[in-house]
Amino acid sequence: MIDTVNKYDFIDRFRSSDSYANNFSYEGLSALFDYLEDYEDDTGEQVEFDLVALCCDFTEHEDIEDIKYHYSDIESLEDLERHTTVIPVYNLDGSLSDRLIIQNF
Repeated sequence: MIDTVNKYDFIDRFRSSDSYANNFSYEGLSALFDYLEDYEDDTGEQVEFDLVALCCDFTEHEDIEDIKYHYSDIESLEDLERHTTVIPVYNLDGSLSDRLIIQNF
């Protein structure tokens, strides 16, 4: 069973969750949704909307320094990109922020 959601529904479901409302910023949720849509387009596979699984699989970090703190073997953004999926997060004005979403590893 596939539940089709648009970006508004995707963000709203996270934001209205008692347990997971603070896992991602608004901008982070937008970036994650765009990433998942691109993944579907590139692979032809549908991604099942599973809020809990997405929160287990992906984490938003304030910046690369925060990631390096949590993953002591990571030394740079390039090093991180060799280990996992990295999703840049853009500010509402379209500028690139320091925040990053990574697929947990």
